[in-house]
Amino acid sequence: MSAHPYHNGSQQRALQVLLVLFGHEIDGLSPSQIAKAVQASPSAITRDIHNLIEAGVAERLPHNDNVRISPLMGRKAMQVLATLDTAQRRVDEVRNRFTRTN
Repeated sequence: MSAHPYHNGSQQRALQVLLVLFGHEIDGLSPSQIAKAVQASPSAITRDIHNLIEAGVAERLPHNDNVRISPLMGRKAMQVLATLDTAQRRVDEVRNRFTRTN
């Protein structure tokens, strides 16, 4: 992968797991599906899932034991969109000030 001294394969894999979960908010993914998607061993995925759940960014579904992103991730995504909307309003206000004809 990377020769950078800060590179950590386990952390990178956990982030890959998190990214794979996006788009599967309804039914989630099974640990085996996740392992296949990130090309990792089932035991490594078990550890990653545990840590993502502990961090509050993933959750298990009670009806099938699959894993999905947690509502926290959706709320954080909404915060990003709100920030972008606020920034767009500010840009629009400045544009209006600079393009007024009076």
